Amino acid sequence: MRTLFFFFWNHRFLTLFLLLETVSLSLLLNSYSYQKSLTFNTINDFTGNMFELSSDISDYFLLKKQNDRLIDENTKLHNILSNIVHDTTADSLTGDTVYRYTGAKVISNSVNRRNNFIIVDKGANDGIEKEMAVVSDKGLAGIVIGVSPHYSIIMSMLHQNAVISARIKKNNQLVNVIWGTGNKELGKVEDIPSHINLSKGDTIVTSGNSLIFPPGIDIGTIEKYEADSLKNLNSAILRFSTDFNGLHWVYIIENRDKKEQQSLINRVTQ
Repeated sequence: MRTLFFFFWNHRFLTLFLLLETVSLSLLLNSYSYQKSLTFNTINDFTGNMFELSSDISDYFLLKKQNDRLIDENTKLHNILSNIVHDTTADSLTGDTVYRYTGAKVISNSVNRRNNFIIVDKGANDGIEKEMAVVSDKGLAGIVIGVSPHYSIIMSMLHQNAVISARIKKNNQLVNVIWGTGNKELGKVEDIPSHINLSKGDTIVTSGNSLIFPPGIDIGTIEKYEADSLKNLNSAILRFSTDFNGLHWVYIIENRDKKEQQSLINRVTQ
């Protein structure tokens, strides 16, 4: 033991060198393992972010397909519901309905002009014609005024020439609805009989008297009633049910009996 001690003492500088080398090597190995682990985790984070981004992109395109599918499904449901409402036969689900709905995507829309228009991606090749009704998932939107093979242009309700025959839902009184406010969220109800009192929140719907719109489609709710004791007919401010600024999808409605109805009216009025 004493001999070993004198050996290390006589070679103390070499012994210290070897000891320091051993400690250094140990620290280096530990450091390498940590750096390797850190690098591995960093790569995992990067890979995860890339997969997340890829997933988001895939979800985006999948969402578009899902939206298209939902519009198709909603169109079918509209047609079925229309069939149930208008066909009074026992087998109402299989009978022919008066109204046919076609879903369409909005590709252009204005809301801040005096006369606003909507362009959609369905046209004559899809059976769309002029003077067809256009609604959103919330309510009335406009009327088709022009078609090409693949597109249609719609006179928005936000148009100075838009006049819709309507009813007060709670009492079925006939009124007319125009834009007339310059505000994309508000319209105007005209020709309200003076004996009728309206309250905020009362609903205005299509009358069904025109050959374009089915009855009972929401137009909006009363925001402010404007009674005038000097007039026989009063007016009111209406908040549109449709969000025209956020319009992305619409349904175009065909009245299948319109030609027959119009022919009958023409014969009577001649």
